[in-house]
Amino acid sequence: MRRLRCAAAAPVALALGLALAAATPLLLGGCSVNPATGDEQFTAFLSPEEERRVGAQEHPKLVKAFGGLYDDPALQRYVSSLGGLLQQTSEQPEPPFTFVVLDSPEVNAFALPGGYVHVTRGLMALANDEAELAGVIAHEIGHVTARHSAERYSHGLVAGLGAAILGAVIDNRSVSDFANLAVGAYVQGYSRSQELEADTLGVRYLSRAGFDATAMSSFLETMGAEATLASKTAGKRGDGAQGGRFASHPRTADRVRAAADAAQAKFGGERARDVYLRRIDGMIYGDSPEDGFVRGRAFAHPILRIAFTAPPGFRLRNAPEAVVGTHPSGATVRFDEARLANPSISTWRYLRGVWASKVALSRIERTHVDGMDAVAASTRVRTKSGVRDVRLVAIRATPTRVYRFFFVTPPRQTREFSAPFRQMIASFRRLGVAQAANLRPLRLRVVEVAPGDTVESLAARMPFNDFRTERFQVLNGLGPREHLRPGQLVKIVTE
Repeated sequence: MRRLRCAAAAPVALALGLALAAATPLLLGGCSVNPATGDEQFTAFLSPEEERRVGAQEHPKLVKAFGGLYDDPALQRYVSSLGGLLQQTSEQPEPPFTFVVLDSPEVNAFALPGGYVHVTRGLMALANDEAELAGVIAHEIGHVTARHSAERYSHGLVAGLGAAILGAVIDNRSVSDFANLAVGAYVQGYSRSQELEADTLGVRYLSRAGFDATAMSSFLETMGAEATLASKTAGKRGDGAQGGRFASHPRTADRVRAAADAAQAKFGGERARDVYLRRIDGMIYGDSPEDGFVRGRAFAHPILRIAFTAPPGFRLRNAPEAVVGTHPSGATVRFDEARLANPSISTWRYLRGVWASKVALSRIERTHVDGMDAVAASTRVRTKSGVRDVRLVAIRATPTRVYRFFFVTPPRQTREFSAPFRQMIASFRRLGVAQAANLRPLRLRVVEVAPGDTVESLAARMPFNDFRTERFQVLNGLGPREHLRPGQLVKIVTE
């Protein structure tokens, strides 16, 4: 029995009665049958042409937000070719889609309206064969061919339209503002039914292209293991698979297998493991030089030529916009940089009048850090987690650039962390040209298992201080009791 998703618009019109009567013909005219799914769906407010326009407009923004394109033309061509092959098996072979690799260590993939499909190098590092990467791309193609973005947008706009009319009728702006927030939250992620539909379509395209359809479920299992390991390395408890991408993509290996059954996919197709591993050999792993490198508690940036060390117990996480450190006690630290519009402004006036202009400051301290002018000040703020003490430190590197540390502690722990935070500031330093030149990113290396090699011996070659064996197993999609065989290709991380 076909699902009639156009019916979802009806409750809105009924709830508003005559207020939406004029809009009803437009809403009903927005129902169409999707050739990929065979279902009727409501996409009145985003035509295919508009989808392509929106995708073209948002694509560069998403690329920038995720570190830009990965600088490897051969790898970009490879992913584009693989994506093109899968698109040709879909119900929308024209116009051509755009497939790119993002320079991000995160394990993620995105599809924008109009056929803009993005995969991160972090995801590619975790995949263990061409079929697994193809399964990810096919799933994202499924979101596009099913027109999930247009569906979400159109339903969201209907809800927003209804709230606006209701707000006008009762003259209450807060009603429409609240509804718009709710609509924004709704359209932010795909629903479970849309994820299952994208899986069903993805399995269809994967199978048509000659790949083993079970690759989608095997990669989801690896993603689950990676998410759990990420939680362990961050000092968290519980099932890590419930966070990160799994929170917005509610998929499991069982659901993918159900999708494969629904698509009547044929199993036992191509996996292309060795071919794929050779393709990603030498790829950057973890942080890129443009974002600087986290090594344990130390951070160093080869381009900005700066470095510092976090206090014991802190775990650093790097991102394009900031470095964030977390402590099991709840204390946090954030480091970033800011550009000054007025190069003649003093560091103190910048901190008081620009960075912290809306809070009362105390414990003001003027000092120098590695010869650079610096100012520190404290304040107390109320957050969703309760009252927190905040220590702000601004370090003036040049007339137009300031580095900033933002320390946050529960009040009962402020005194305890005072000395460690001072030591962190004191560790901040500029690097010489030779020191910066010696900083190198980690890289993924593909090696052949030699006689006598074990999981433990190969894991010991990786430059990590903890969870080496687990990292190696997750990276290679190995179970806890799975053994290696001579001649097998595996991935390791090297400096």
